[in-house]
Amino acid sequence: MTHAFYVYASYGIAALVTIAVILWTWADGRARRRELASLEATGIRRRSARPKDGK
Repeated sequence: MTHAFYVYASYGIAALVTIAVILWTWADGRARRRELASLEATGIRRRSARPKDGK
């Protein structure tokens, strides 16, 4: 019983860190998609994107 606090605190901290990393990754992905859409709207294209004429 003396180690219960340590064990529960460790699991809690691990869960918080995992959730924080998931949220950070999700938010960063959204930001990168908005940035890419903005660049494509101004005419800047990715090198891997196919030209509009299909070549």
